[in-house]
Amino acid sequence: MKYSITFFSTVLIALASCTLAAQEVTVNEKVYEIKEALIFQGETDVTETLTVEEKSKIRTALETKQKEMARIEKEEIQKAALEKAAADYDVAEKQKKEAEKALKKAEKAQKKMDKVKAKHTKATKVHRSTVEKYEKLKGKGKLSPVDEAKWLKKMEKLKAKMLKAKSKL
Repeated sequence: MKYSITFFSTVLIALASCTLAAQEVTVNEKVYEIKEALIFQGETDVTETLTVEEKSKIRTALETKQKEMARIEKEEIQKAALEKAAADYDVAEKQKKEAEKALKKAEKAQKKMDKVKAKHTKATKVHRSTVEKYEKLKGKGKLSPVDEAKWLKKMEKLKAKMLKAKSKL
């Protein structure tokens, strides 16, 4: 893209320099070169030998050529601007897609973190309630040695589950 703008700038400068220097015009299959107010045919100044009508035709042809060159120059500028806009649009689209991808990734990570927090909260709550129930039953003396071993084993599993959930946080 950068090179195309440079290319078009070079073309425009070349066209402008041609416009400022001598202009060649073909009228009635003869090539005339116009420098300021003088009209040359080859190396010879033919300004005085031409009729007013011929001079008028030559000047009209020159004006037409200059208008055409200006139109072409304008089209080249518009084309370069369109290409630049298209390139800018492509870059913006790419950035938009990357931002959307990053947003989705962040949302996914947030959902995962929310699940981990919920698991930790639940594991902590279940462990706490199990410990309380165990303490209550033990305090009342309603636990046999076999039941007590089962409760301790159950509490140990819940504690491990809670610690595992906490480590994921």
